Amino acid sequence: MLVNETTAGRRFSSAPPLAERRRAASLSSHWLALVLDELDYGLLLVDASGGLLHSNRAARQVLNEHHPLQLLGGQLRARFSQDIKPLFDALLQAERDDRRCLLRLGEEQDRANVVVVPLNRDVEQAAVLLVLERQELCGALAAQWFALRYGLTPAETEVLKGLSSGARPTSIAESQGVAISTVRTQIQSIRAKSGARSIRELLRQLAVLPPLVSALRN
Repeated sequence: MLVNETTAGRRFSSAPPLAERRRAASLSSHWLALVLDELDYGLLLVDASGGLLHSNRAARQVLNEHHPLQLLGGQLRARFSQDIKPLFDALLQAERDDRRCLLRLGEEQDRANVVVVPLNRDVEQAAVLLVLERQELCGALAAQWFALRYGLTPAETEVLKGLSSGARPTSIAESQGVAISTVRTQIQSIRAKSGARSIRELLRQLAVLPPLVSALRN
């Protein structure tokens, strides 16, 4: 029995049309970019020479004039001269030798940690991922979620945000214009509601919150 070649090709071909595959790849790239923009960690994807392949929203926000890393014309640069060689040595070793490392860049109050991760397995083009440290223990949105989850009062929420930014209780009391005894009472209340046995445990709970950014973004 003769079978129409076109019909047979449609019946037995399992590969989707080229246009459909391209559309699926485009959607996957778009979704991945959206996912990365929701993370409260700055992420930079570069090549071994520092050429920018992708950056998420958090990275673009944190790479300001005070950060030891800068993006100039699509190229990653070290702001301080002493960081130039360590940075590009790390990028080269990541791409060439599959080596991960932690860089401590900058000086004085402008210091920052950067994790260098090689991405060169099963890919046509090797790349290097740079993970930037967060500026706070947890973002404002995560702290707000935590406050809602445990029924914290507005005043307790502000104390929580202060602790998550590294402020000491005395500094929080000064900024809030209240007595230190009031802040200590609020901290005790936060601990009681969240089940944290100490401030250290409370900070640990904040540290492991999902690093998601607020929907109210610039």
